[in-house]
Amino acid sequence: MPETLSPRQILDRLVAFPTISRDTNLPLIDWVEAYLASHGIAAHRHPHPSEPKAGLFAHVGPDEGGGVVLSGHTDVVPVDGQDWQSDPWTVTERDGRLYGRGTTDMKGFDALAIWSLVEAQARGVSRPLQIALSYDEEIGCIGAAPLIEAMQGVVPRARDVIVGEPTGLAAVTGHKGGLSYQVHMRGFEVHSSILHRGVSAIMYGARLIDWANQVNAEAMAAEPSDLAALFDPPCTNVHVGQISGGTAHNITAKDCRFSLGFRIVPGETADDWDRRFRAKVAEIEAEMQAVHPETGIDLSGGFRLPVFVPEADNSAEALVRQITGDNGTQHVSYGTEASHFQAAGYRAVVCGPGDIAVAHQPDEYLPVSEFAAGQRFIERLLAILA
Repeated sequence: MPETLSPRQILDRLVAFPTISRDTNLPLIDWVEAYLASHGIAAHRHPHPSEPKAGLFAHVGPDEGGGVVLSGHTDVVPVDGQDWQSDPWTVTERDGRLYGRGTTDMKGFDALAIWSLVEAQARGVSRPLQIALSYDEEIGCIGAAPLIEAMQGVVPRARDVIVGEPTGLAAVTGHKGGLSYQVHMRGFEVHSSILHRGVSAIMYGARLIDWANQVNAEAMAAEPSDLAALFDPPCTNVHVGQISGGTAHNITAKDCRFSLGFRIVPGETADDWDRRFRAKVAEIEAEMQAVHPETGIDLSGGFRLPVFVPEADNSAEALVRQITGDNGTQHVSYGTEASHFQAAGYRAVVCGPGDIAVAHQPDEYLPVSEFAAGQRFIERLLAILA
């Protein structure tokens, strides 16, 4: 007889894999694939094209469409420099909380999803149940779109998707989109006493960062649209989170690098913001090259995350509300893979155990009571599918 693990036992296994986005997730995928196979469930991998990572999806129930997908990501954020009271790669229970990296974001839900698939296989369901586990969500939901594409034609197409990001098991039906860049300012070095003959990559980079400040101030002062008013803040905002550059205090900086990203409200598009940003880049670059032609601004990397738009007659939302009894309106400013599923034609809702406020923090935790509530949520889902 195959070993059947409880949700808590599965969570212990998942957290033990240090699946930081910069590293591999293959040991976790190997384990999930083997565990499902031991219960007669065939899982399908979607490998990363160039890195040792993979997504995984599986189907249980009738060989027909219209099922439900439980969607989660396998990667977690780093623990570098954080002051943890216990080993982040071991689930530690104390004071009614399950501590460990990813317990909330979002291996708690992943554990419940894996458990539910085995339960659905054992109990039988008349409506199919699927899981979809991605990679690289934490660095821009990069693995979701190719995983969704890989599912088409391999498993029957489901209708509803529950993305189990931590929402306190409330139904979230809309979130902002994302657009990000890695910016490389290329300057020209001279002694700082003759600054006018050089091009400081840092000082011109500051011009672009100040443009972001101006955009934010203008957006906050403007009257929001009805859709934008659903979010906090009720506008698109621009953020620079990391910056590096320069050689010495008395040399105009040859290089300056920083990340710049947009959180885009429904009603606005990434294409529009991309054009506006690139116009500003071209303006500043022209000023740099007027001093020295070998200077410039390079844009690379980054990601695009579609806006997750609230929809009328959303069957995934109705399913979650049937399970939870929650009738509140919830929209969030962080991004999830729900928008990629929506863009691919699925009905999607975000709903999972835990609180996003403790995600990414040292001593990240999932309350035991919330994990138990998540299991009750899955039990009700299985009853509906049966």
